[in-house]
Amino acid sequence: MSSQRETSLQILQNILAGKTSADLLSSVPDEDNAFVTMLILTSLRHLVYIRKILKHLINKKLSQQNNIARLALILGATELLYMQTPDYAVINSYVSIVKAKTDRYISGFVNAVLRQISRTKKELIAADRGEFFPQSFRTLLRRNYSSKTIAAIEKASITEPLLDITCVSPSSTKFLNGAQLPLGSIRIAHKGKISNLPDYAKGTWWVQDFSSSLPVKILGAIRGKKVLDLCAAPGGKTAQLLHAGAQVTCLDISAKRLKTLEENLARLHLTPKQIICQDGLDFLAQTTQKFDIILLDAPCSATGTLRRHPEVVHLKTPDDIKRQSALQTRFLNLVDHALAPLGILLYCTCSLLHEEGEHQISSFLENNPHYSVVNLTPKIPNELSSITTPEGYIRVLPQHLKDFGGADGFFIACLQKGNQL
Repeated sequence: MSSQRETSLQILQNILAGKTSADLLSSVPDEDNAFVTMLILTSLRHLVYIRKILKHLINKKLSQQNNIARLALILGATELLYMQTPDYAVINSYVSIVKAKTDRYISGFVNAVLRQISRTKKELIAADRGEFFPQSFRTLLRRNYSSKTIAAIEKASITEPLLDITCVSPSSTKFLNGAQLPLGSIRIAHKGKISNLPDYAKGTWWVQDFSSSLPVKILGAIRGKKVLDLCAAPGGKTAQLLHAGAQVTCLDISAKRLKTLEENLARLHLTPKQIICQDGLDFLAQTTQKFDIILLDAPCSATGTLRRHPEVVHLKTPDDIKRQSALQTRFLNLVDHALAPLGILLYCTCSLLHEEGEHQISSFLENNPHYSVVNLTPKIPNELSSITTPEGYIRVLPQHLKDFGGADGFFIACLQKGNQL
């Protein structure tokens, strides 16, 4: 168990330095992955409150040289307050880790603080008000949302999300024993390896969050259509497009991510027309092809994935949003060259921020008056009407699908080039 905690300590250090939890956790051995993943993600979801506790208990400021002690206290407090590990095991393990990496004085300090948390555990748990967002993240959200809406987003995001599955046919959903969401996704409770689920090798389903499945679902009949899937990896939307009969060119800048896409599509017995490893901006500028549909799942802040990647709320800054917004604008400025007359531009981001959604499309329409909005409201059932906007876009927030456990934040806009006579 100490080795799992040492691994967790190193991963938390890397995450708080700006690295992505998914990449780091994917490298953890199978036998350790469940515990390490739970510990890391739980610590990130409760980091704001844990830091308040530690600030109250620690009279002196920990130097940067004592960062190991700081991280050990965060993880130790996480286990003591939010996990079912026996207190003595938690305290002894972290004290031993810190002693081995620093000295007996620092380890003694960690021992004293963790014992104090253990003694007052009931009071500390009772005082927890479910704080998830640091002030910096609240400031980002205040650009677009009221305090009431931010509170709802926070409440819906702090709990661990379930797993959403897209199936190739209704008959393939029976074995999953989950809840059927509006528009067909299946939601199940599963924390182990995905490949351990029934019929994985048969390729009758793939993992895809409800929100991420929406863009292709609202396209309707697309059999035979030429589709460019930009930023396609890991391939959930590509699989939807292919299953619907489209001729798909999928592109991504990352060879590693494209390898994952190829593996996923091979398991699903699906073959795209073309797979291209290239910068999407260069492709759009250089291609002579014309596509009926361009799906631009644009690079973004990924703030909508905060339920699955809670580090987002601790790391994203206004500069991050500014950089991503500028990149999205560059993509949008180039799509017209590759889109056929009367073609469809489907723009989406897994971001909560309007700068990466509504504002991008508003600016694009101002500069491209030959495009018009395809109203998505009629394509959404009445039970999901809260995810549509007056402009005809889709804006999913974590508190939507509340009865099923929430959803990832997402924005979708559908635009048509030219006017249909």
